Amino acid sequence: MPKGSSAAVRRDGSDARAAADSRHPALSRAAERRRASRSRRTDVTVTDERLVRRAVKAAALGNAMEWFDFGVYSYLAVTIGDVFFPSGDGAVRLLSSLATFAVAFLVRPLGGLFFGPLGDRVGRKRVLALTMVLMAAGTFAIGLIPSYAAIGFWSPVLLILLWMLQGFSTGGEYGGASTFIAEYAPDKRRGYYGSFLEFGTLAGYVGAAGLVTLMSAWLGGDGMREWGWRVPFLVAGPLGLVGLYLRLRLEDTPAFRKLTEEPADRSRHREAAAGLREIFTAQRSRLALCVVLAGAYGITDYMLLSYLPTYLTDRLGYDDAHGVAVLVVTMLLLMCVITTVGRLSDRVGRKPLLMAGMGGFVVLSVPAFLLIGQGSPLAVLGGMLLLGLPLVCLLGTMSAALPALFPTRVRYGSLSIGYNLSTSLFGGTTPLITTGLIHASGSDLAPAWYAAGAALVGVAAVARMKETAGRPLEGSPPSVATEEEAAGIAAGRTPDDGATV
Repeated sequence: MPKGSSAAVRRDGSDARAAADSRHPALSRAAERRRASRSRRTDVTVTDERLVRRAVKAAALGNAMEWFDFGVYSYLAVTIGDVFFPSGDGAVRLLSSLATFAVAFLVRPLGGLFFGPLGDRVGRKRVLALTMVLMAAGTFAIGLIPSYAAIGFWSPVLLILLWMLQGFSTGGEYGGASTFIAEYAPDKRRGYYGSFLEFGTLAGYVGAAGLVTLMSAWLGGDGMREWGWRVPFLVAGPLGLVGLYLRLRLEDTPAFRKLTEEPADRSRHREAAAGLREIFTAQRSRLALCVVLAGAYGITDYMLLSYLPTYLTDRLGYDDAHGVAVLVVTMLLLMCVITTVGRLSDRVGRKPLLMAGMGGFVVLSVPAFLLIGQGSPLAVLGGMLLLGLPLVCLLGTMSAALPALFPTRVRYGSLSIGYNLSTSLFGGTTPLITTGLIHASGSDLAPAWYAAGAALVGVAAVARMKETAGRPLEGSPPSVATEEEAAGIAAGRTPDDGATV
């Protein structure tokens, strides 16, 4: 048939369908729904629970190792100040140690800029394996550095350089791990599975605190300064090997594999992964929201989990072991309920729980620090629990809420950049800023007002969020736990429900 005749037939057919659609709109919509459901049935991802659990385990262990490292440094901040920054003034030693802690967070955005887009281009699994190796190597090497007494000036220089390496590699960890879990989990259980990422955070802190407490009780202050401080850093080596093994056993996420397998999606993926332009242009409003949310979250998180042991030692005269022991009890209690919070976020939504967490810090920060200031172990534990209640609402929800802000093709990069920029500016500097505020103002309540102010900004950010609980990730097909759910979606799905962009 001549080309002109073929075009005429297609045009006549299109005109006939348009005329039929105008005469019978309801029938036309029903026919379109049937066509859409038939075409979308194979797009629904049915998850394998065993694979999901393995993915969660691999991601959570890496997160646990990351926060084990940072927890060790936080709990040994005073000892590290004595070993690497000798000075006659204890406050100067502590501030020098905390400033080094903050340096790692200043390079985290560089890690996010490097590892995040790389994860969108070559895959989540490969980049997460690389970050695991670098984190473990950097932390292990810190445990081998000679003290200032042995090599002088080069001792703090090596500490800062290796801590920067650890911070750089960590820049690709949270964004990748939370993306990994979010893209493996079924839509209706993303909050539950995502909460295990922060369960790993608490487990890392508890492991660090428990090890530091036991060694401090065994060796005492002199023994810890002489050689005991090295042991917690050296533990990172074996942990890193275990995490690497778990991550290499997994395939990449179903969402990423589909994105790179479909011809049309593969073309858009190459365009998005070619540079950072889309993240800083098309995603700029979501990126800004991520920075604000993660900033408020980071300040409140680091206030309790990183800074308070130093606060108890520096301001209330607690020795390291007792201050950390009280925090360990608090974190163990939070670990008991965090997955329940994640499951609750799947039922009632992310926004109500995030709002409860931010609002709780606004209301409870000052009373909690007043209670902690009483000094008795029971009062300190009560104050920590007052801070822990709103924090667990954030911990159990944020790792599912943040990945859902961005489409699949730029999720790893956008989240890594936004989260690490915020953590660099706000979270990691929390111990340094609060210590400086106390010395500048003379008030032990300065940390409470800082946390309450950050949470108030967080309330405004949560109000601007879209609810994402139970919905497909943008740019990915629906993900369900059973074939029955997939069949139900295929039977009733309409084009307007599409999750792809």
